[in-house]
Amino acid sequence: MLYPLLRSALFTLDAEKAHDMTLKGLDRLLKQGLLARFMKSRVPHSPRSAMGLTFCNPVGLAAGLDKNGEYINALSNLGFGFLEVGTVTPRPQAGNEKPRLFRLAHQQAIINRMGFNNKGVDYLLDQVEKAQFRGVLGINIGKNFDTPVANATDDYLYCLRKVYHKADYITVNISSPNTPDLRSLQLGGALVELLQSLKAERKALQHAYGHYVPMAVKIAPDLSPREIKAIAISLMEHGIDAVIATNTTSGREGIEHNKHAKQTGGLSGRPLMKKSTQVVRELAQHLEGTLPIIAAGGISSGADAQAKIDAGATLIQVYSGLIYQGPGLIRNIARALEDYPPR
Repeated sequence: MLYPLLRSALFTLDAEKAHDMTLKGLDRLLKQGLLARFMKSRVPHSPRSAMGLTFCNPVGLAAGLDKNGEYINALSNLGFGFLEVGTVTPRPQAGNEKPRLFRLAHQQAIINRMGFNNKGVDYLLDQVEKAQFRGVLGINIGKNFDTPVANATDDYLYCLRKVYHKADYITVNISSPNTPDLRSLQLGGALVELLQSLKAERKALQHAYGHYVPMAVKIAPDLSPREIKAIAISLMEHGIDAVIATNTTSGREGIEHNKHAKQTGGLSGRPLMKKSTQVVRELAQHLEGTLPIIAAGGISSGADAQAKIDAGATLIQVYSGLIYQGPGLIRNIARALEDYPPR
């Protein structure tokens, strides 16, 4: 009941400023002992298994909301079944120039061109160390903007080594539209080289630390059926444990007449639902249950989440829907999926 009023106030502010204020507000409520009482008890316990991990419910937070892992404790009290922080890069970087975050309220959508703004992997690890979270934590890794795409594997390997001992799973983000040429890593020999290197390094890290950390790859929605099939084959061949479908889209279907439609960046929210779900469906056909799909993109209701499960997903991630619907969305999706097992 309170969230629509809060949202109205926040939407009078610049989108990035409102984002930062909201996270700081959640952290303040947590420290005052108020957050858990209002949120977590209302989300049903409906465990799911994927990647060799057990999730207390199938609703996760997508990467991008808490890039630096500064709000893990607060966000965990909203009732998520798992959290994903990042995207983090080897070195700190400021990201793209502001303004770089735009609300499209009528379409319940967001355009962002943040550009992997973050304080670097070492800072994130310090925050993870300080957090008291005992649930499933994913860490999303990327490359620095000034690392040539030909040397991108070096950045991913650096981050993999750094975060391995602190992550329950690691997501390899090769699909943001806001880092030049990053999406080329999804295709052909570039993808094979990256996956081969990550697989070999993960094997060495498993031996060094004595435990196995699963890896997921996050892909774009702007892929052809042939490209989706090729990616699915590569993921299976190289022992990747899950695929996240999808990141934001470069397309502008459904927002053509919005004043922000010509802004560069990735589009998320309701207009992405159909396109993202189709990618899930095509992936499921090629993967045939060999690895789980984590669905993200356009989810703003329990029915949307059910559609993702029907298409072949095992787990769900939300971000833009949370901005428009508020924390109650987590509870609503968890309830809708409570007796709705993955296909």
